[in-house]
Amino acid sequence: MNNISTAIKNGGTAKFAEAAALEGSFRNPSGCAISGIFSKTGKLMSGESIIQSIEIMHERSNGLGGGFAAYGIYPEHKSKYALHIFHNDISAKIETEKYLEETFEISASSTIPTQAVPGIDQGPLIWRYFATPRRDKLRGSQQDEREFTARAVFHINQGIDGSFVFSSGKNMGVFKAVGYPEDVGRFYRLSDYEGYCFTAHGRYPTNTPGWWGGAHPFSLLDTTVVHNGEISSYDANRRSIEMYGYPCTLQTDTEVIAYIIDYLSRRRGLTFEEICRVTAAPFWSEIAKMPEDERKEYEFLRTVFSPYLITGPFSILVGFTGGMMALNDRLKLRSMVAAEKGDLLYCSSEESAIRLIEPDLDRVWAPSGGECVIARLEKDAYKRIYG
Repeated sequence: MNNISTAIKNGGTAKFAEAAALEGSFRNPSGCAISGIFSKTGKLMSGESIIQSIEIMHERSNGLGGGFAAYGIYPEHKSKYALHIFHNDISAKIETEKYLEETFEISASSTIPTQAVPGIDQGPLIWRYFATPRRDKLRGSQQDEREFTARAVFHINQGIDGSFVFSSGKNMGVFKAVGYPEDVGRFYRLSDYEGYCFTAHGRYPTNTPGWWGGAHPFSLLDTTVVHNGEISSYDANRRSIEMYGYPCTLQTDTEVIAYIIDYLSRRRGLTFEEICRVTAAPFWSEIAKMPEDERKEYEFLRTVFSPYLITGPFSILVGFTGGMMALNDRLKLRSMVAAEKGDLLYCSSEESAIRLIEPDLDRVWAPSGGECVIARLEKDAYKRIYG
């Protein structure tokens, strides 16, 4: 059992410990719901809309996990990494904060605001820290600040029993727990936040009963992934990505998707369009029929990045700084609906989840297998939010 699960088992509340101890021990039928909203002009929206969108798909979840990613929510700390951390107990918190103080300059820290909600039992201590790498530590590491921060996240999650960093990007945050997603959203008072992008997940685990850290979204730095499906290529994907310093300790296929996307975008410099062509690549027989220039590009990507082809049924929503991406597997074995209204892009498992919050849509479509749907902030909006 990994350090995270061991730590939770040894010191947490009974339900929190039981969920971690059972992680990976039995199988449930698949379900899951995903939903996302993105404003291309950077218009700030309340988190209440995404709660309503995921709530209408209540029957796709079973109460074993729900969560949200929100972008643009920390404008007063936009230059800092917002570290959201679960602490199993006070001793884990003390050890983690000692490491953070040695590694980062902490400009602010506090508990993440929550409220009592039926259906959400007491879990870990939930804290956030706004941090920048210490200059002396960063110089000594010979890494850029994003790699430095990512390695610090892995250090805490692997090396400090009872603490788990579940969000680590700038001007964004992940909020997740064991429970139905609408309850999780209200537990975290998500309607108090305003952002230009929200994604949501309601979990019906296919292989695990779930624990607080195992709920979606999965994230590293600003990359977040919510996922409906099951990755049959998980072992091959995991073995490859671990060679590049991404330890997969959470026993879930969604974790490896987040790491693949971070690796391909941040370390290898691929665009998100290219990432789609790698992770949901067409069959070779289809590539052979493409025009020459297009065929050569696909052949290159499939050959060089072959370990990161994701197979099996999946639909995912990916959040990143300034954008949101939706993608189905190449056979479209999981549902995905996209829609537009003005500057807003909506993506969801069901059209009902979109029409509930915007009945009068400009366009609705079902992306085909392997079709990449991407929205990005307009240049002026990006500069306003992140400049």
